Amino acid sequence: MSIQIISKGPFDGQKPGTSGLRKKTRVFMEPGYLECFVQATLNAIGGAEGKTFVIGGDGRFFNREAIQTMLKMAAANGAAKVIVGQGGLLSTPAVSNLIRQNKTDGGFVLSASHNPGGINADFGVKYNVSNGGPAPENITQAMFEQTQTISEYRILEAADVDLSTLGFAQIGEMQVEIIDPVTDYQALMAQLFDFDKIRALFAGGFTMRFDAMHAVTGPYATAILEGALGAPAGTVINAVPSEDFGGGHPDPNPVWAKVLMDEMMSDTAPDFGAASDGDGDRNMIVGRGAYVTPSDSLAVLAANAHLAPGYKAGLAGVARSMPTSAASDKVAERLGLGCFETPTGWKFFGNLLDAGKVTLCGEESAGTGSDHVREKDGLWAVLLWLNILAERGQSVGEIMADHWATYGRNYYSRHDYEAVPVEAANALMQGVRDQLDAAPGTTHGGLVITSADEFSYHDPVDGSVSHNQGLRIGFEGEGRAVLRLSGTGTEGATLRVYLEQYAPAEADHGLSPDVALKAVRDAVLSITDMQERIGRTDPDVKT
Repeated sequence: MSIQIISKGPFDGQKPGTSGLRKKTRVFMEPGYLECFVQATLNAIGGAEGKTFVIGGDGRFFNREAIQTMLKMAAANGAAKVIVGQGGLLSTPAVSNLIRQNKTDGGFVLSASHNPGGINADFGVKYNVSNGGPAPENITQAMFEQTQTISEYRILEAADVDLSTLGFAQIGEMQVEIIDPVTDYQALMAQLFDFDKIRALFAGGFTMRFDAMHAVTGPYATAILEGALGAPAGTVINAVPSEDFGGGHPDPNPVWAKVLMDEMMSDTAPDFGAASDGDGDRNMIVGRGAYVTPSDSLAVLAANAHLAPGYKAGLAGVARSMPTSAASDKVAERLGLGCFETPTGWKFFGNLLDAGKVTLCGEESAGTGSDHVREKDGLWAVLLWLNILAERGQSVGEIMADHWATYGRNYYSRHDYEAVPVEAANALMQGVRDQLDAAPGTTHGGLVITSADEFSYHDPVDGSVSHNQGLRIGFEGEGRAVLRLSGTGTEGATLRVYLEQYAPAEADHGLSPDVALKAVRDAVLSITDMQERIGRTDPDVKT
């Protein structure tokens, strides 16, 4: 074996976003591209000498080949040990747990989250730091700076490691430990939730469908739901991870999980439905005939978390991303909990969690989690819902109706306009930006604007400031709209428009979201001049 020091291959120097670096799979497969990003990351954290890392991914195309390359690079850079999931599989929350449990120096997650997989689809790499969470901005900035100057990368000439066999292997001077992806994660879940109570729920005839979407949570959900908790065989569907997610789009929303949604809205629907995404950090919750928005899910979990053993002492506080509805704010206010609004991106929750200021966190894009790891966690959210259902003895629909009667209802919807030409998307955002100062007091679509700004976040723990985190528009009657350009796609821009309208506890909560949100949507179409700017007003995905 020998260490090769190779002049850098092509690299575009893109700054990693909140979810790491994402590109088309073929780009990552170009000679030197993956290697340069990994070397830049190792350089940015002060090297790998003597360090221990966790590496795993969601099983998408190129996952196994990328891990072999990264192992050889870690060895060449002097790492002492790498922990890898069997077959290269690890969900994102499982990586976070392993980093924390083993006190490693960090870890790499190979995934493009909810984006499609395959040689012509998407791939991504994200670095998580020693607290188990995504790299904070000072490290991603250092990574970016390294990509601007990198001139070589180090890799060991060695045979591939057999990742199919549990146990230990050696690559150069570095130890590789291949572990079962599920075992440690399942043990953590058993500490947080009343497995006996949930097991009794299933034994009593409770029915469920979990759509793993041919993604990484298949093995986790099968082992925990059907194995440990005794749910009937077949409860978990699409349970075997595949390199292209069965040709589907592993995003747990009503559009891409249509088969599950159709079943849950049918006359033969099970009691409870759920889904998770490509890397296992997102979730969708559905009751019989009742879809639960991510914002409402966070609020319900915050109001009822004390019913699960891991949270029986209560919550320190709740944090939500800025575009997420204010439903959890209403819960925090009534329960006297700390309440925080952050930019989108789980790394912004890390400081709050580490400082003990919050216990539960949630994002508008179907991500929910707690202080058990430093990532959002799809299956965790599903298990907390099951624990609540088991304790309360009510249906999802009954729990939601009771919640709205107590806290009021934040009608909410997210509209995604995908693959928008970048120039057109930027022009639309700038057009709104130009109106912000003069917007309050003006009327659009029949609604008076009461506030308008571009969100900046002042971190209450470290004092850092993050600017330009999305445009916020407030309307009379506690209506709100948020506009953001998302960085999670690989083609064009994704314009995300979030619509919200609060209805007090005593109001009629039986309106459809489309009806309740019509005035806010009309106002947004007016202030953005959307038809003129991007040539359409109907979103590609509406949740």
